[in-house]
Amino acid sequence: MVVAGDDALAHRLAAELRGVYGEQVTLVVPPAQRSVRPPIVGRTRATALFDRVSAAVNRASGNGGGGGGSGESGGVRTVETPGSERVLEAVDLTDDVLAHAGVERAAALALVYDDDETNIRAALTARRLNPRIRLVLRLYNRRLGQHIEALLDQASALATAAAAAAADSTLDGGASNTAGGASGPGASRASGRVEAFDASTTVLSDADTAAPALAATAVAGTSKVVQTDGLMLRAVERPPPGPGEVADPGLCTLALLSATTNDPAGADGSEGSGAQGPQLLPDERAVAAATGRGTVVLENVSYSGPELSSGRGVVPWFGSLLSRRLRWSFAGLVACVVGLAVASVLVTGEPALQATYLTLLDLFAINDPAIGKPLGRQILQLCSGMVGLLLLPVLLAAVLEALGTFRSGSALRKPPRGLSGHVVLLGVGKIGTRVLARLRELRIPVVCVEADPEARGLALARRLRVPVVLGDVTQEGVLEAAKINRAHALLALTSADTTNLEAVLYARTVRPDLRVVLRLYDDDFATAVYRTLRSAHPDALTRSRSVSHLAAPAFAGAMMGRQILGAIPVERRVLLFAAVDVGGHPQLEGRTVGEAFRAGAWRVLALDTAAPGERRAASASAARGPGLVWDLPPTYVLRSEDRVVLAATRRGLAELLGRRPRQRAGA
Repeated sequence: MVVAGDDALAHRLAAELRGVYGEQVTLVVPPAQRSVRPPIVGRTRATALFDRVSAAVNRASGNGGGGGGSGESGGVRTVETPGSERVLEAVDLTDDVLAHAGVERAAALALVYDDDETNIRAALTARRLNPRIRLVLRLYNRRLGQHIEALLDQASALATAAAAAAADSTLDGGASNTAGGASGPGASRASGRVEAFDASTTVLSDADTAAPALAATAVAGTSKVVQTDGLMLRAVERPPPGPGEVADPGLCTLALLSATTNDPAGADGSEGSGAQGPQLLPDERAVAAATGRGTVVLENVSYSGPELSSGRGVVPWFGSLLSRRLRWSFAGLVACVVGLAVASVLVTGEPALQATYLTLLDLFAINDPAIGKPLGRQILQLCSGMVGLLLLPVLLAAVLEALGTFRSGSALRKPPRGLSGHVVLLGVGKIGTRVLARLRELRIPVVCVEADPEARGLALARRLRVPVVLGDVTQEGVLEAAKINRAHALLALTSADTTNLEAVLYARTVRPDLRVVLRLYDDDFATAVYRTLRSAHPDALTRSRSVSHLAAPAFAGAMMGRQILGAIPVERRVLLFAAVDVGGHPQLEGRTVGEAFRAGAWRVLALDTAAPGERRAASASAARGPGLVWDLPPTYVLRSEDRVVLAATRRGLAELLGRRPRQRAGA
């Protein structure tokens, strides 16, 4: 496996492949990234400490030029680390760097640079060097990702077909000169042609993977959605049932939350939390025995077509054009006109239509004076004139406000005065933009704070009419302008850990019980900050989230095969959804759905009833909504030609794919 990237996601993805799937990994990073300590996944503390010390010794010996653990060739610096990882340091991901990383022999390549163009350029080069390699790309642009995915898959199919034709001709030529089972180039090519290769291309976005979890952390009770090519799975966190109540399991119970998940002073559960931590894919007995613990249940599954445009009626359009005060002024004037018309009918005895007409003439001062008319008629005319005088400034204000609305249509809204119970979103970059869209889908009021007037998410905020405060959050008065004292939660999602920390600390001084969620990169720093904030503010909910931690399992699963549909974070653990062919998996083939279920590892959720020829092989989108059967009976026997959608833990999926038991040469 080859992983190339320039941030924490690359290191965590490499650690995920090594620790969970037991793969040999080549990590390609810029030279500035060599000082970043990779995260520890699936290793003991003693082994991790030995790896750190050995890596430090290798770096020291590499600087002296005499160490055998490092070397430099053609602008590529190689750092051999203990275990199954090889680190290459290169400024640019050129053809030579990819060749030096072994892309021509690799099974999969993950390109997780923060720049979309870098990933696309490297993917095109890698597909040319090795048409059979499995590609996993990190792209923020969804539409571009779909086109690139189709283009690279088409290039792989054409190259594979050409190689198969060449192998056939070679085999035909070698058959006349080679007898029996003699082996040669033709035989090896033929065997390579027969062997199945998964040369798929998968495009993922760390922002899309992490946004539902960040939004759900800020607002309790929100749902988590996995949506891909028409398949939408919605899971929701439910609080523990009260005395005498029975929890609704939904379609199935996906996880039991940790015992301290609703305790502000409690910590999020992880894999090392023991029995008190979250339990993924529990069996019925574990669910029945769990008292006082929340659950994550699969609420519904549906087919989602294209989003409908949100058309505006006349009333919403009028409301967006004029302010609330001006609308009330117009309503008052209309009420006055109606009252004057009714009074005119009662006083003069004229028909209602005639009385209304005369009232309007008096209102606009175009009627004859009521000289010689009854006193009541004269009083009504004077009142109508007074209302007409009030109408003139209201009309002028409406015209000026409408012009201002059109002029400021491209401007950013300011937080309204009476706003409360909202979420303050700090930073609208790649991650913040996706979180903003998710919060607005949940109809949660949001106020954005951004220092860069050219930030990516400001266009979305302008289109959604979300209030925005432009300014540096570290300066006094910025958070106050976002109404932080009346906010429900603060989401600090900038790319700078210190900025997020400073914003949270200042917000806690303004409101000590504020719910805060921090985006922090360094795990040790996040742990220290979390413990300190929890101790200083035991009555306030504090959570820290790492985007790379939330996204790495989905990227790692995609590198193992294109079965991954998506991932749902459960506190500090991750639950994966995958589409898997039953054939070749003894844990599934020939077993009933009930027998195939392994608590804490995997669970079959649905069956794809589409014919094998209609499925897009090794494609996540093979699990299409109309062809899926949910609520499978436990007695249904899984056949080799079946394809199922299942939920699995990281280690459960690794075991199911059969990667860990396989021993490599020299291992």
